[in-house]
Amino acid sequence: MPKIRIAAVCRVAVVVGALAATPSLDAQQPSQFRIEQIAKFQVPWALEFLPDGRLLISEGVGALKLLNADGTIGEITGVPAVSFGGQGGLGDIVLSPEYASNGVIYVSYVEAGPNDTSGAVVARGRLELKGPGGALVGLEPIWRQVPKVSGQGHFSHRIALRDGYLWISSGDRQQFDPAQDMQSNLGKILRLNMDGSVPRDNPFAAQGGVTAQIWTLGHRNPLGLAFDGQGRLWSVEMGPMGGDELNLIRRGQNYGYPIVSNGDHYDGKPIPDHHTRPEFAAPAIWWNPVISPSSLMFYKGSEFPAWRGDAFITGLSSQALVRIEFDGETAREAERIDMGRRIRALEEGPDGVLWALEDGRPGRGGNGWLLKLTRPR
Repeated sequence: MPKIRIAAVCRVAVVVGALAATPSLDAQQPSQFRIEQIAKFQVPWALEFLPDGRLLISEGVGALKLLNADGTIGEITGVPAVSFGGQGGLGDIVLSPEYASNGVIYVSYVEAGPNDTSGAVVARGRLELKGPGGALVGLEPIWRQVPKVSGQGHFSHRIALRDGYLWISSGDRQQFDPAQDMQSNLGKILRLNMDGSVPRDNPFAAQGGVTAQIWTLGHRNPLGLAFDGQGRLWSVEMGPMGGDELNLIRRGQNYGYPIVSNGDHYDGKPIPDHHTRPEFAAPAIWWNPVISPSSLMFYKGSEFPAWRGDAFITGLSSQALVRIEFDGETAREAERIDMGRRIRALEEGPDGVLWALEDGRPGRGGNGWLLKLTRPR
């Protein structure tokens, strides 16, 4: 059933950061936030804080930038060549849990293949900082989508790390059937060791090959992947026409796409709902109309203490931050904060402040603001 849209807004001050040009924020702003425009980036996709408080931002065009404390923006060299276009390009960036001692960083991106094909890659290397910028050193691919296919959509390639394991979301590449094909890692969530090898206790490890990588299957375009405070893995995925989903990811389960979905195909052809096939895992929440989710994070900071333990889903077509409350394994949409712009990603800073990336669509110039969100003072 459709969710109720919460759109409580009022006027707040707009503060423009040192690097910002003329403000472009609308007069009507969310009452929950004081928003600062910090800097513009070219097709920004992900952000990650370093231990010293500096901020890494990936640009889909194939650049990795470093926002320094003084407001300057440095370049990180050594970024791999990417296949940029559609939904492809440079993607996620995640620090190793041992980053402080080993400097290891994980990045995802899309690479070109033969005959106009492409596929997502996850690589790891060391981040060496020097002055206002730095370099990726020894970057080595440790995972690839199999097979590479034509088209520029549904790469997904979000990364999460926990308990010595690497988790990767792999979209169906708009091919539908691969999400149920156990000889493909498309339309799956994968679980690997930190070096890209396959854990022996994966649910399908005995079958070998790419099948051994699979943790769950039957996904369409999972663009958010995050652990809650109790160590449970959640994913948010963009469904077809209707049927965006928030899923609790459980070992070995099949989430049903494209056999079932609470949405329909874009040509209007119906897809049976989840309740018609109880052998498939049903979503914790689903949306119709859609929210077009683009990332997922759990909040644990002090800037917004009432939200501690809640999750935020960033929305593209919904132009919103969707706040989710939990009761154990049960979830519900608690609030929809109208941002008035497409939001690509959200991250919590070291002080609990929220940082958001606007979606920089190539067809609209490609520029997206980095926004700093604090409590109204």
